Amino acid sequence: MAAIAATSVANLRDLGGLPLGGGRSVRAGLVLRSAQLDRLEPEEEAVSGLKIRTVVDLRTAAERADRPDRLPDGARTVVADVLADHLAASGLPPAARLKDLLSDPALAERHLGGGRILDAMRSTYRAFVTSESARASYRTLLTELGTPGAGPLLFHCTAGKDRTGWAATVVLALLGADEATVRAEYLAVNPAVRQAFAPMIEGFITQGGDPDLVLAMIGVLPEYLDAALEEVAERHGSMEAYARDGLGVPGEVVALVRERLTVYAV
Repeated sequence: MAAIAATSVANLRDLGGLPLGGGRSVRAGLVLRSAQLDRLEPEEEAVSGLKIRTVVDLRTAAERADRPDRLPDGARTVVADVLADHLAASGLPPAARLKDLLSDPALAERHLGGGRILDAMRSTYRAFVTSESARASYRTLLTELGTPGAGPLLFHCTAGKDRTGWAATVVLALLGADEATVRAEYLAVNPAVRQAFAPMIEGFITQGGDPDLVLAMIGVLPEYLDAALEEVAERHGSMEAYARDGLGVPGEVVALVRERLTVYAV
């Protein structure tokens, strides 16, 4: 997977080039991930050269209203609010509260200190698999990716790490990537996320916040991904069955996704 050095979009990455076994890899330039696009400059060469046609926005309504996306020229937005149900059931989870939590170490400690961050994030990741809004959102993403003739697609949330990380995991697993590749891709965002949030991390620690807590909020940990993978295994037995039975994505759509996004070595 190639990180793309765009100054107006944080954590922009192309899944293309990741190995899928059997001499196959992900086709370059068709499926990309990033953080939010509120500062995107469509004319920036690194962005315009991608020729993105569809943006799947995984954020909540509040996040979208607070920092509306700026779209690449010629692109359309598809809203896929992963956390709508989880938000209604349990309040805004850490994945969507970063700005508030990072600006108030006491609030973060009260809600997430003492190891509670791990429980909160594992709960959120399990909801990625089980909640109706999440299932509808990831079904939308796979349907868009399986549309014949569709151009390059970018999916994102706010920091581009949790909702987006699970989306990338699902896509890669369905394409046939092994567990090591999936995990490496999931964790590879940490340096970019920490760089994007560096001033807020510094401010949090300066105000007396716990450095370990802020890094657990800002970054991703293997335990987070484990929670979602465990939920898939317990409920469905395989990623294939999760896509079919949990997300309601027909096998022919998954086959189209594989056909579009897979390239063989020459």
